[in-house]
Order: sequence, then C-alpha cells, then structure tokens
Amino acid sequence: MNLSATLIMSALDGGLIVSCQAYPGEPMRDPRTMAQVARAAVLGGAVAVRLQGVADIRAAADLSVPIIGLWKDGEDDVVITPTLEHARAVADAGADIVALDGTRRHRPDGLTLAETIAGLRQTHSVLVMADCGSLDDAIAAEAAGADILGTTLSGYSGERPTTSGPDVELIGQIAAHCSTPIVAEGRIHTPEDAAAARRAGAHAVCVGTAITHPTTITSWFIAAIDKER
Repeated sequence: MNLSATLIMSALDGGLIVSCQAYPGEPMRDPRTMAQVARAAVLGGAVAVRLQGVADIRAAADLSVPIIGLWKDGEDDVVITPTLEHARAVADAGADIVALDGTRRHRPDGLTLAETIAGLRQTHSVLVMADCGSLDDAIAAEAAGADILGTTLSGYSGERPTTSGPDVELIGQIAAHCSTPIVAEGRIHTPEDAAAARRAGAHAVCVGTAITHPTTITSWFIAAIDKER
C-alpha cells in the first residue's frame, strides 16, 4: 500500500491484525494460499495482516490494508527478520510495516537493533514493529526507534514464563513504561483473550494460530473430545 505512518497507525487503532503463516512442509505453506487466507481475513474485518516471507508478501500486494511483513530465517536465537539485509528485502517486497526481532539478543550481522532500524530508514519509508519478549526489550526497542512494540516473543526468549494465554501482565507493564503503541501478539486463542489484551493497553491485537492454522485448531478440538472418552 504506501500509506503514511499516521494513516497506518490510525487504521490499526483498536483493531484486529491477522497473522497468516504456515510452517515449512505443511499443505498451506504456499504464497498463493497464504495470500488467499489474508484476503479472507480482510473480508472478516482485519485491519492489517502479518505475512512471513518475501513471496507471501508479494502475493498479497493488492490488499487494501497494511501488511506487516517479516522473514524467518536461520537457526540461531534471532530468526524474525534477523538482519538489515532481511529487513530491506521485506520492505522491497511491499510490506508497510517491517517486523523484526526486538529482543536484546545478538543479531547475526552484528548490528544493534538501533543500527538496524536506522539502516532500514536510510533506504525505505516503512514502519518498524519490534517483536519483544520482555519489558526491558520494549524499553530498549522504543529507545532504538521502533514504531510499534509487539509482545510476540513473550515466553520464547527466556526472560518470561510461557503463559497459557496472552501475557496480559507484560502488556500492562509496557503500557505503563512506554509511549510507543503496543500490538499484543502471542497465544491469543479466543475473542475473550483479544479483549483482555486490549483492556491491558494494547493499541491493536494480532491473532494467528486461532484463526489461520487449521492443524492446531483441529488438535484443540480433538484434545477436548478425548477428555470425554
């Protein structure tokens, strides 16, 4: 899209972002399929979508809502858009917002988060979403210049326990200490979870698995049925 930063943040305010991703080797791991899923989410009212991989972002370039793009690569701790090169490729593919690892962990190219954000802005007019795992991450990401603070990595970076639902406590902590808008993401499995995240201080809520991952959703139903046997 090419919307201004103000229009993008206004579009996200109080809305639902849908993450449309499939894991390698799965039947839905196809750019055309993910783009169709994204279009279906927009028809349902999603104010933005989150897509993984350059091909998926390009396949959904005709969407009428902002695209949050990322590129998962590598086997180290930092895999979400791990380098400046990855970030520029995601922006080149058409993302309006580039999501990247916003933790304080070492990045594969040796750049700091602040250097990565500054380097991206030298060549692209995009917003940056920092996927954080703790309050300290969020504070550091805000200082580094991130436009959005995500709770995506809460429970996965080793600094906080993995909660059964959204990390509402972390959302509240970030809201109390940072002025940068928050996107709540991670283990939001029900509409009630989404509402709780919003009440805790999230600017917007991002849901993935519970909407766009049939394999996991199916397993939830099977587990519930098995308990009744």
